[in-house]
Amino acid sequence: MSRYWIGVVSREHVLRGVEGGFAQLGHGREAPLRRLAPGDRLVYYSPRTAHPDGEPVQAFTAIGEVEDEDVFQVELDGGFRPWRRRVRYRPCREVPAAELLDHLDVVPDRRRWGMVLRRGLVEISDADFGRIAEAMVGSETREG
Repeated sequence: MSRYWIGVVSREHVLRGVEGGFAQLGHGREAPLRRLAPGDRLVYYSPRTAHPDGEPVQAFTAIGEVEDEDVFQVELDGGFRPWRRRVRYRPCREVPAAELLDHLDVVPDRRRWGMVLRRGLVEISDADFGRIAEAMVGSETREG
């Protein structure tokens, strides 16, 4: 049974992941990626263009499906070794979060909606995922 998630990542890092076909969460931590399973659906929310000082975005920026069981580590410049997970992304449009906040069950109080996302990876309902997906890709189904 698929689960549904919002990952909180800067737009710059989301675009890098979409291009490379991977997810990276929590500044490269392994633990959040281990919570995901093949077939799970992931939508990214980007608070800013870049972390930590980019321009505000506050939009849902990518949507995809976890492809397999593998959580893998890569070596980048400067010895940084982030953990990643393969994700198949769908073509979509960015959707400002403000357009959806009144319609998402995961946001019980619109005045404090940012608090919900502070954890970096938040499980959401099938219904919330469907609402976000519909806004991003049109007639999205849970089957992908």
